[in-house]
Amino acid sequence: MNMEALDLGEDRSLLLVDDDEAFLRRLAKAMEKRGFEVEMAGSVAAGQAIATARPPAYAVVDLRLEDGNGLDVVESLRARRPESRIVVLTGYGAIATAVAAVKIGATDYLAKPADATDVTNALLAQPNTLPPPPENPMSADRVRWEHIQRVYELCDRNVSETARRLSMHRRTLQRILAKRSPR
Repeated sequence: MNMEALDLGEDRSLLLVDDDEAFLRRLAKAMEKRGFEVEMAGSVAAGQAIATARPPAYAVVDLRLEDGNGLDVVESLRARRPESRIVVLTGYGAIATAVAAVKIGATDYLAKPADATDVTNALLAQPNTLPPPPENPMSADRVRWEHIQRVYELCDRNVSETARRLSMHRRTLQRILAKRSPR
């Protein structure tokens, strides 16, 4: 992608909200190289404060933050600047959450790990068009593993309860949990 060719418009302000500080800094640096004027927030509270005081033209908001739900930041931003383009990021690719994010006003929804190119494509996609597919989407094995991990966490790391909810034998689940994540 030619970095000079990006048409960001008059207002190039971009709010990044994520509690993973290393990811936040990497994404901020990459987005600045693409011409965005980046402001960072590490929490729902900080994101809402910026969205209210200086609503940006663009925003990338992580769904699950330590102090709450990123959709609260999306709602605040939508209320202050309805035309802003917002991408919601999450490590938990749940369809129900994607629907909620879009209903509230997110422009797009990306599963982590998303790189700066994926984010830029989603932010700049024309309305009613789909951005190009990601260069390196998660494998089916990785998606399955992520789902199992999510259910395991939601069951407070109770193997028996997780196995029951996934309709899976407990020993099979234990073997899966003992392995490292697939690529």
